[in-house]
Amino acid sequence: MYKRSLLVKFLVWMLMATVIPFTCSNLISYRSTSAALEANMIELNHKTMNIGMDNLKKYLQELNQLSVSWYYDQSLINYLWLDKPDFDSGSYIDRQLAFLYFSRPEIKLVNYYSAMSGQQYIKFNYSVWSSPQQPQLPPNVKDEWTNLPVYETKVMNDSRFLVINRKLIDYPKPNVLGLLSMYFTMDEIKRLSTQLLDPDHESVFIYMNDSQQLIYASSEESAPHLDESTLRDITKEPQQTHWDGQFRGEQGVFLAVSDRFLEMPLTIVKFIPSTFINQAAKQTLDRSMVIQFIALAFVILFTVILSYSTIAPIKRLIRNMTRVEIGQFDVEQFKTREDEIGILELRFQTMVRNLKEMIIREYQQRIEISTAQLKMLQAQINPHFLYNTLQSIGTTALRHNIEEISDKISQLGAILRYSMDLDTETVALQKEIDHIRDYLSLQESRFKHKLTYTIHCESSAAKRMVPKMILQPLVENSIVHGIESGTGQGAIRLEITMDDALILRIIDNGRGMDQTAIEQLKQRFAKQRLLQPEEDGIGLINVLQRLRITYGDGFAWTMESKPYEKTEIVLIIPIQEGT
Repeated sequence: MYKRSLLVKFLVWMLMATVIPFTCSNLISYRSTSAALEANMIELNHKTMNIGMDNLKKYLQELNQLSVSWYYDQSLINYLWLDKPDFDSGSYIDRQLAFLYFSRPEIKLVNYYSAMSGQQYIKFNYSVWSSPQQPQLPPNVKDEWTNLPVYETKVMNDSRFLVINRKLIDYPKPNVLGLLSMYFTMDEIKRLSTQLLDPDHESVFIYMNDSQQLIYASSEESAPHLDESTLRDITKEPQQTHWDGQFRGEQGVFLAVSDRFLEMPLTIVKFIPSTFINQAAKQTLDRSMVIQFIALAFVILFTVILSYSTIAPIKRLIRNMTRVEIGQFDVEQFKTREDEIGILELRFQTMVRNLKEMIIREYQQRIEISTAQLKMLQAQINPHFLYNTLQSIGTTALRHNIEEISDKISQLGAILRYSMDLDTETVALQKEIDHIRDYLSLQESRFKHKLTYTIHCESSAAKRMVPKMILQPLVENSIVHGIESGTGQGAIRLEITMDDALILRIIDNGRGMDQTAIEQLKQRFAKQRLLQPEEDGIGLINVLQRLRITYGDGFAWTMESKPYEKTEIVLIIPIQEGT
């Protein structure tokens, strides 16, 4: 079936040519998209986490400023020095403690131990603790304050609190006046952290101190297990990094940003599941698959239609070829199509119709070839015969002392030799000028005193190479259409200059052309064709077309005409390297 049916082959190969590239492109696209999305997501999340780290440090700085605010109250410092405070001093300390307590909504407890009097001052929120005396408070022993961390976290009544323990020292004296402890809820830290993640898919964890004490976890029920070596590498110096790992049985990527605040290490760790990273790539792949399946259905439909429309005329051609093989040249007629198959059928009809005449046509072609070869020989002989004849006439004129005739014959011979040199296509501009000088000299003799001419050419322009026979048709037009059809008298001026381009000007004072004729000439030039069979001679339009073919769009020309005053044709030829 496959070997004998072209339709089946079309379908199979078209499906293979479609399905295989689609499958490969999907795999490559999915992998490259996943990798690009992961790298892009890691970069964007690192930037977001760096912003979050800056916000966290600003918040901790605000809390730190609050914990040292008592240093700015000299009266309070003086009261803290008292070993036996009176009612006024105790009330003042209590008011300042209340001021700290109400300064921020996340403060739930402020405790102060006086090292001088041993007295305790405390403000707390009754809704958080049922009793102010909790074991989570710092010890009321001065000797135990030495190893007490400035920042720590404590979990009380199922709530996590950030605790700042500030030893009040009367600088520059080393005396410790007391210990101020402030307990903050994680509401503000939670607000800052929620800006760093998508809570439906991602998790964020914040650690502090060398022991990597957990401050905040977006997933309170669990936190990722990070081994000591990993934590040590992360907190060694401010940096950002990432690694692959698992969290709650799900594979993903851990991102970490570490920094320091007042010599205290801070670390933000974020976990992004691989399924979330690849979600966008899968969505892109799913949309691509839907589009590709629709495209595949259209490909199959179009393949069937194309195969049938292609195979039907081929079978018809096979039947006709069988008829021709047995000598029956009256082939089956059919409606000609306009596509390649139609052209093939039409050419087959033409081939069969002309098959009988092939031998005669071949015989006629051989006769024509022989005739053409003979004419080529004649064409090679005639110029030599003409040159020799002119030379003989010139010699005879010299013998009779008629030098003017000899000069004119020499000029005519030079013109014929130049124009009949078919092997040379480009010449130096100086040769074109010499040819035009000989031509105008003969025309001057013809018109006697009715024709004058001047030729001016810059020396640098004379060496440039140009296509042969571009000046004579223009000068001849000036004589035939300008002077012979004009007043009978005229002047022709040829000016050649060179700047950024080679500029040729042919100016005469003959009959000229009206604006309508000039526009028609431009339209003929725009058609980009040479002479048509009904057009005679090698005129202006063919010179322009030859120059455009040679120089392309770099060539330009203009024409202006005031009848019997001035008709000017300007050719602007670009200067090419090596010419």
